[in-house]
Amino acid sequence: MRTNENRKYIIALLFVMVSLIFIVRLFYMQIIDDKWKDRAAEISENKIVTYPARGIVYDRNKEKLIANEVYYDIYVKPKNVKDVDSFALAKLLDITIEDYTEKMNAARSYSRHKKSEFVKLIPPNEFALIAPELHKYPGFFEIPRTLRVYPQATAAHVLGYMNEVNPSDIEKNPYYKPGDFIGRIGIERSYEEVLRGKRGVKYYLQDALGRPTGVYEEGKYDTLAVQGKNITLSIDAELQAYGEELMSNKMGSIVAIEPSSGEILCMVTAPNYDPNLLVGRRLGKNYSKLQEDTVQLPLLNRSYGVSYSPGSAFKILQALIGLQEGVVTPNASFSCHKDLVGCHNHPTAMSISDGVKFSCNPYFYYLTRRIIQQGKTRSVFKDAAQGMEIWEKYVKSFGFGVGLETDLPGVGRGFIPSREYYDKVYPPGSWAFSTIYSIAIGQGEVNANMLEVANFAATLANRGYYYTPHFIKDIEDVGIPEKYTTKNYTMVDTPHFKYVIDGMWRVVHEPGGTARRARLDSIAVCGKTGTVENFVLRDGVKIQLIDHSMFMAFAPKDDPQIAIAVFIENSGFGGTWAAPTASLMIEKYLTGAVTDTVKENRILNAEFLEKVEAHYEKD
Repeated sequence: MRTNENRKYIIALLFVMVSLIFIVRLFYMQIIDDKWKDRAAEISENKIVTYPARGIVYDRNKEKLIANEVYYDIYVKPKNVKDVDSFALAKLLDITIEDYTEKMNAARSYSRHKKSEFVKLIPPNEFALIAPELHKYPGFFEIPRTLRVYPQATAAHVLGYMNEVNPSDIEKNPYYKPGDFIGRIGIERSYEEVLRGKRGVKYYLQDALGRPTGVYEEGKYDTLAVQGKNITLSIDAELQAYGEELMSNKMGSIVAIEPSSGEILCMVTAPNYDPNLLVGRRLGKNYSKLQEDTVQLPLLNRSYGVSYSPGSAFKILQALIGLQEGVVTPNASFSCHKDLVGCHNHPTAMSISDGVKFSCNPYFYYLTRRIIQQGKTRSVFKDAAQGMEIWEKYVKSFGFGVGLETDLPGVGRGFIPSREYYDKVYPPGSWAFSTIYSIAIGQGEVNANMLEVANFAATLANRGYYYTPHFIKDIEDVGIPEKYTTKNYTMVDTPHFKYVIDGMWRVVHEPGGTARRARLDSIAVCGKTGTVENFVLRDGVKIQLIDHSMFMAFAPKDDPQIAIAVFIENSGFGGTWAAPTASLMIEKYLTGAVTDTVKENRILNAEFLEKVEAHYEKD
């Protein structure tokens, strides 16, 4: 009897233990381990993500630079595919039969009852040919999506492009999900969060086979997509397109800035490409072709991604530093001793204005030596080291070598040598101005990109300050960051600028000036040429190539509305090619037209670039 009673307790205990195990397991599945809850949700409910329209991008005159266009993805539900002519469908969708077979196998492996992406990013012109035929292929259907289009087909390096997110993007920002698109470079990347808006979601009930059966909770958890904000850029689309036309068959860049605001009016880099090449399903193929072009390097932004010696344009800065430091006066005169540094023939410069007009190399050799070697200590080496510290601070106050915080990702900066730099190159205490004198004429170790040079021209136009160069003019309902409306003052007082500006006006408008080709009859242009030495090392031997042509300017003299820098690689003297190019841009912007068609055709027809055949596919 006792045995039966014990057996009863054991059985009861087993029931209790089994019940506890089930209770604990259910608790774990429902409360602790979300994967079971998620799996149940997959069977009973689902969601559709709704994507907002991306914000439109306008130029300063409200011309569309970036807009949206509907593209189409083709999906398949394998269960519904019956008696399909696979060869005909593959041809219709512009894929191989091998691709078709691979995609169908993948879709069936995923689910016979759920839809799978089959071909994506079909442009509207191609879908117009597919749509009338698609009904012949049961199980295949389209889903529209919005992609970018670039109506002006210009400013590719500024506007950037979009492509599908990768695992790294998703890891960095959980907002993104596989299949999302993201701004990759340029304005599309800089203002990604503003332009993308906020996606919404709709929940619906489904059965175990994935078939919709109704709305979940009467839509109480659904959210609406919020459209991205529109933005207005400072770019003048017409000026940008004109600059790209002038720079065809050339390498180099043009950067123009409105001095009174720091707004970038154009940023031309040559060679360039049509931004519409990087849209749709041919993006990858076209990008690879652009990337493989190692001769023209069309993906390289030469406006801020490449630094050059600024050449004689840098002489303006030496004069300003010398005046502020009090080591020269406006009427300082230096002889043109060509045995010190080479120069062209011209009258003796009797003032700083003359020195700028004639672009006299020995003049600025003497002037810069007074800045670096001020005689503050008996040791010429210690004196030079102190002078370099002074000089470096002045130069960087003009925005050189500091990294201008503009609103494009990856903006580079030029290089301004310092005392520390020369102490690494030479043993400390062993160098003086005679070692580094090439910096006096913007050569040697000094480097700058054209964004920095254009900003320098804007600083001269403003007589001593600049706004950080930027592209954003307005963000819908937001405005622009305060840093773009703040003046950055240089270390040189305003009164000193009139002497160099007078010289810059004479460079263009007086006989003997180095930039007569930049002269405009109705506009007072102030400019400075630069002929930049171009060397290459071959087997350890320094070989001189064709010089680069550079010119910076602003106009009009007394009411500056545009500051500009032009750099044309391998083209020779600055006054011959860069200067007239700049004048055409200035006239185009200020008057809306160009009067000197002979000058215009000369620039348009000039070629300083070997033509390279490259075939790209546009959607």
